[in-house]
Amino acid sequence: MADKLQFDLVSPERRLFAGPVDQVVVPGEEGDFGVLPNHAPFMSVIRPGAITVIDGGSETRTFIHGGFAEVTAAGLTILAEEAIAVADINADELAQNLSDAREDVTAAKDDEARDAAAALVAKYEAMQAVVAH
Repeated sequence: MADKLQFDLVSPERRLFAGPVDQVVVPGEEGDFGVLPNHAPFMSVIRPGAITVIDGGSETRTFIHGGFAEVTAAGLTILAEEAIAVADINADELAQNLSDAREDVTAAKDDEARDAAAALVAKYEAMQAVVAH
């Protein structure tokens, strides 16, 4: 049997995945990177996007928002602030959420509210890009 990469995906709510896989592609802050078994150790901040888990010819995509990835001799661990299976994202609901967030930016009464709404707009735009891919 070929080497496998031990992969753990954890969000604040729960561990979403733990197990051996062939490869994981991660949206790092400085660009996407792939992690294979026996990868050199390093850490990276994650930008909003989709991780792709490749195992046995199948691919599973998960939208992640915030967090970091750590590669060690033991494998890859991703600690994500938010993680949602791409297959579970409802495109119509997402479009409505994005529209609402854009309206909230316009209607914001102060900088704090505007910044919070703008952060949601950025997140929803990243989710739309992932769904469209």
